[in-house]
Amino acid sequence: MAELSDPRVAVYLDFDNIVMSWYDRVHGRNAYGRDRQRIAEDPTEPEIAERLAKATVDVGAIIDYAASFGSLMLTRAYADWSSPVNAEYRSQLVARAVDLVQLFPAAAYAKNGADIRLAVDAVEDMFRIPDLTHVVIVAGDSDFVPLAQRCRRLGRYVIAMGVAGSTAKSLAAACDEFEAYDNLPGVERPEAPTRTRTRRGQSSGSGRGRGGGDSSGSAGSAGSAGSDATAQSAQDAADAAAAEAADAAADAVDDDDIESSEDPREAATRLLQRALQLGGRGDSEWLHSSAVKSHMRRMDPSFSEKTLGFRSFSDFLKANSDIAVLEETGHERLVRASY
Repeated sequence: MAELSDPRVAVYLDFDNIVMSWYDRVHGRNAYGRDRQRIAEDPTEPEIAERLAKATVDVGAIIDYAASFGSLMLTRAYADWSSPVNAEYRSQLVARAVDLVQLFPAAAYAKNGADIRLAVDAVEDMFRIPDLTHVVIVAGDSDFVPLAQRCRRLGRYVIAMGVAGSTAKSLAAACDEFEAYDNLPGVERPEAPTRTRTRRGQSSGSGRGRGGGDSSGSAGSAGSAGSDATAQSAQDAADAAAAEAADAAADAVDDDDIESSEDPREAATRLLQRALQLGGRGDSEWLHSSAVKSHMRRMDPSFSEKTLGFRSFSDFLKANSDIAVLEETGHERLVRASY
């Protein structure tokens, strides 16, 4: 039994968001939008089934991460659980004592159903269970920024989790801490997918050329072939237009609301430089490395030296010796800005 003094954690998962975002992370930007119709029609189709399997979300990794903050008092996942894609996860979630909240695929839930229901439940829980200390929001949508801010004003420590590249910067900034799903223990980070644009009309041109080259057919068969070619051409044009529209929709995403595409190491270096400048305004120029890291996390909750490939914060400091001087004495690690 958990002691009353132990941290008590509430976890809220926008499950559709994490599934779609991870699918896009594995297969390329807006991949789920392009495959949505095929997934809805037959998720057991070999090609689609293989793509879904490669983009399987590790539910256990998410729950274990949340449990690292304290005792899980409640865990809720919001989705349409009648959908075959989500139904695959039901047994895993139930085995981890996750409460499955059903969102029916009605017009009212077409876009923000999970966001609204999750936010309403979370605020209600803050007042209904006053001894909750931590709130974990598993989503990447900037719509959850007001929820994160409200929970912090109510005295809760708020952690956001989302897929790298699909999480709003504003959501990470609104929380006390942010963790990318990609960095959780046990989650295999996918290689960057190659984004291609399919132009099916080009592949059908050779077929029409072969058909046109046969001059021995009757006028009727030629007319039928021409009609079929015209229909096929129209279908190819429609498919190409749909592909272009999907790519255009992906390109139209507000880049300011998604994690920046700049080199993360350069961004972390600038963050370190600011932390040293701001922290060195006191009497002593030497700062504890743990205090510097805490300051960096307050300025940017998404900062993590492990994401950048360093085993420890000390390794990160050593790699930035041009702007930081590290002094290790026993168990004490001090750092100051280099001149």
